[in-house]
Amino acid sequence: MAGRQLDLPVRVVLADDEPLLRAGLRVVLEAEGTVDVVAEAADGAELLDAVRRHRPQVVLVDVQMPGVDGFAALRALAREQDPPPAAVLTTFDLDGYVTEALRIGVQGFLLKDAEPAALIRAVLDLAAGGAVLDPRITARLLPRLVAGQPECSPVRLDELTLRERQVLTLIAGGHSNAAIGDNLGLAEATVKKYVSGILAKLGAQNRVQAALLAQGLGVG
Repeated sequence: MAGRQLDLPVRVVLADDEPLLRAGLRVVLEAEGTVDVVAEAADGAELLDAVRRHRPQVVLVDVQMPGVDGFAALRALAREQDPPPAAVLTTFDLDGYVTEALRIGVQGFLLKDAEPAALIRAVLDLAAGGAVLDPRITARLLPRLVAGQPECSPVRLDELTLRERQVLTLIAGGHSNAAIGDNLGLAEATVKKYVSGILAKLGAQNRVQAALLAQGLGVG
């Protein structure tokens, strides 16, 4: 698991308009006792209310919901003070939705048919400050993302120092700043400076984009 020691169970708010799916995901997430689904939401408005009332450590959001949809909720959530990390729950035929969520700045992309153990691990990693990318989503998004980032070429990648490449490799692996610091023997504040420099050099908006670009360029 990426990141600092967590207080378990990790508190999660789950948003999806399908009650049966929510019930199934709750059972999966709570099976090992490391995750507690503190609230469920059927639309974006309920999600925002639940986040404000329960202060979860992680939010899992479906994008197709009635009323206030997942995108609107994620944008509003990003404007909240100290928002929890959010991951989008999606399916293979919603690549465009994942791209939009990436622009908003979500920290994770998960498929609804993920293996139970992988889903639990993803939630724990998100709570620890890591970025979570289902490999199947990564494979589909990489060509589009790299093609849309002409400034992020192998030449641009060569501008990274050895230490920056080491940090980028760990970002691509989903590690949080704290975990990167532990791995490389750096203070977390120093890691944050490296991450900021890496994002600027790669032309990436956030660490999830940096992770995707790194994988597309063969880093990590």
